[in-house]
Amino acid sequence: MTEPTASPLASLHNVQVHYGDVAALQGVSFSLHRGEVLALLGRNGAGKSTAISLLLGLRRADAGRIELLGGDPQERDRRGGIGVMLQATALPPLLQVGELIDLARTCYVDPRSLEDCLALAGLTDLARRRYGKLSGGQQRRVQFAIAVCGRPQLLFLDEPTTGLDIQARQQLWQAIRQLAAEGCGVLLTTHYLEEAEALAQRVVVIEQGRVLADGPLAQFRQQLAPRRIRCRSALEVEALKTWPGVREVVRDGLRLQLLAEPAEPVVARLLAEDPQLQELDVHGGGLADAFVELTREAA
Repeated sequence: MTEPTASPLASLHNVQVHYGDVAALQGVSFSLHRGEVLALLGRNGAGKSTAISLLLGLRRADAGRIELLGGDPQERDRRGGIGVMLQATALPPLLQVGELIDLARTCYVDPRSLEDCLALAGLTDLARRRYGKLSGGQQRRVQFAIAVCGRPQLLFLDEPTTGLDIQARQQLWQAIRQLAAEGCGVLLTTHYLEEAEALAQRVVVIEQGRVLADGPLAQFRQQLAPRRIRCRSALEVEALKTWPGVREVVRDGLRLQLLAEPAEPVVARLLAEDPQLQELDVHGGGLADAFVELTREAA
């Protein structure tokens, strides 16, 4: 991943948006840098779509400042530096895949070659297939190829892998990682939290129009979702509670459950101090756990 620069590719600064009496965004601020994959997460109606529409120049904010590639998102020159893959996209069903991508390429000064676009999206064998004859997952891959054909500095991906099978999803993930390594900034919205966990370096969580969390993925998980360690052990509960990283200890007969973060040093100490320890199991600590905990507290 390319290191973030001081100047972001896109940013919202204390932005407010209202739909009538309803506050869609309330003082929202976040930024996205070159070479960074940022996952914008939130439940339905949280404000994600409104934030994206501002960055795409599709509407104005009631207050605050929005910047895209150093200027106003509604300026035509700014839009030429972005690629967009939305949830719902209508394309001519009778055109072939290669024809659709070539048509999109004509909008850019220095587009990727058709061959590169097809390869990135895993479409090389489908170049002559009519778009209307493709499966839903294959159509999503065409939409991805169109989004990246102009060598965007900033790529917006809204639920990019909906309808894709596991192999196609992993191939698209690899393409996204490649683009980020080349310096492209990626703003990802997804309800597949394992997708955000696999791709994102940073996470922004929006709930009821406010930013609940903004930070590195690893820090986000550690703070909000300590891992659960289960085992059979005779170690004393009160002693375990004093160990660094241990947040909670519960005993049920010979079985122990510990909440701990980081978990690795705690597991190592358990094994060292109880040679008879059995049934060791560690799980949790993922983005899904952290997201559920954070939004539950906010609600």
